[in-house]
Amino acid sequence: MSTVYPARRYPARSPAALFQRVDVGAFHCNNRIVMAPLTRNRAGPGLVPGPFAAEYYSQRATAGLIIAEATQVSAQAQGYADTPGCYTEAQVIGWRSVTDAVHARGGTIVVQLWHTGRVSHTSFQPGGHAPVGPSAIRANTRTFVGANLGEGGFAQCSMPRGLELTEIPGIIDDFATASLRAREAGFDGVEIHGAHGYLLDAFLRDGANHRTDRYGGSIDNRARLLIEVTAACAKVIGADRLGVRISPVSTAGDSHDSNPQPLFEHVVDQLDLLDLAYVHVVEGDTGGARDQPPFDYAALRDRYHGTWMVNNGYDRAMAIAAVASGRADLVSFGRAFLANPDLVARLETDATLNPMMAADTIYGGGAHGYIDYPFLARPQAAARETAGAD
Repeated sequence: MSTVYPARRYPARSPAALFQRVDVGAFHCNNRIVMAPLTRNRAGPGLVPGPFAAEYYSQRATAGLIIAEATQVSAQAQGYADTPGCYTEAQVIGWRSVTDAVHARGGTIVVQLWHTGRVSHTSFQPGGHAPVGPSAIRANTRTFVGANLGEGGFAQCSMPRGLELTEIPGIIDDFATASLRAREAGFDGVEIHGAHGYLLDAFLRDGANHRTDRYGGSIDNRARLLIEVTAACAKVIGADRLGVRISPVSTAGDSHDSNPQPLFEHVVDQLDLLDLAYVHVVEGDTGGARDQPPFDYAALRDRYHGTWMVNNGYDRAMAIAAVASGRADLVSFGRAFLANPDLVARLETDATLNPMMAADTIYGGGAHGYIDYPFLARPQAAARETAGAD
């Protein structure tokens, strides 16, 4: 049974706190505005970050923290066309050019590591084998396979096979090894992708996980893989350089659970014991309604004693209010950062945001819709060199 936690009171902050420096674990962030991980499908041969990636990320280095796009921990982990990896020497070298460029502009950058699990296609799997999941249950969703294979670039996910119990230690090791490679690549840290129907999230959910061994059945068992992966990564790179992303009610990736409230209260209880840099919570349905289905996010926030990052549909006023109230410590923005490399300056001055370019510039392609979004004609906010952490 879940422990009942009394509601916590959070110290009020200034409305300017969103734009002030803060330390998050080992990270020194120039503000509380985070660039969320954004899949762009522009990796080159060998799934090495593409030729424009260093410019793309360094343009956005004014973010307090950049979370680089979801990146495979192994060849088996791939689920989309042209998404980068962090498990070969060439990939590490490619990422080094990105992290060097961000650091040269004063930014802090971590990489999100994922295993897409059943949200994949046989065309990405070594030997053309079936993708893997907690159980042999097909994800009722599509994945981006590229223009040469799918209708409009998308195809139905392939039928997965359930992971054998003997394979699970290898999955854990893949995450830990990729975390070490990420540090070799110059990333300041790592975010583990435990959301959106991908492998770790699928293990959490009774809609995808029908196992009868120690990784299935009870909430404790279904949460085991996410916690073991997180602990293994914390051991090799330090918990203060590690975050975890969760999405309690998002249906992305055909993610469903019959009772998510106690499930995620347990997950947060376990993550709280690990003293991580942060937990990153997607509120509501990804890219959709924030309040459907209903979920008590305050109950999660109240039981976590570290840095709390929120995401999904935040605008300037909502972000300022969330941080000032203490309901959140950091706010991540996705598409707003895609279209506005200078989002921090635009939010600080309440400037108009750029509109999104055509949808076909989001996934795949080259420079257009990637590094050619305009900056403000004149920077309207000076860098807050003397702003202290709140």
